[in-house]
Amino acid sequence: MDPNLLRLEIIEAICRLPTEQLGELAAALRRVGKVGPHSPLPQASAGAGKDWPHAPLHRLTQNGTYSTHAKSHIFRDPDRLSLLEHNLLSLAQKYDWRLEAWAVFSNHYHFVGHTLSSPARLKEFLTDLHANTAREVNRLDGATGRQVWHNYWDKQLTYEKSYLARLNYVHQNPVKHQLVPVANQ
Repeated sequence: MDPNLLRLEIIEAICRLPTEQLGELAAALRRVGKVGPHSPLPQASAGAGKDWPHAPLHRLTQNGTYSTHAKSHIFRDPDRLSLLEHNLLSLAQKYDWRLEAWAVFSNHYHFVGHTLSSPARLKEFLTDLHANTAREVNRLDGATGRQVWHNYWDKQLTYEKSYLARLNYVHQNPVKHQLVPVANQ
């Protein structure tokens, strides 16, 4: 198994643990010598560097960096994938999110991004994204009222290793599914 995918699975399992079990897990990891005290990454200043949509800056900010995804093969053709990507990018801008990596698929999407305003706006952003894209694909399919998006998962990334693992996952996922030959396409 790809070590980065395994790391992501472990991180996601840890995120689902009840709070009362985290201390026990941290102690167990220290016993095996894999985890020591960590300090959060230094925070980048807003506006540092130049953003470019196909090679955006990769940075953590004080307002948070998040990763999310959702899952039915409703976006099954290039026009629908373009619809999803266009809405993702335009609504990210509307809600002051800067996407650092993103990938759209026929049945889900992934992104890593940071906010220039409030992390609480993520829910508004995704609610708008899901509502807009659901209405449009339901109109195309004549399926008024069909539920398109079922859930999403988000996590504030504060440590470099988990941040880089998720960034790599989002970049490499389209390659893994043989949608593109290299990650920057």
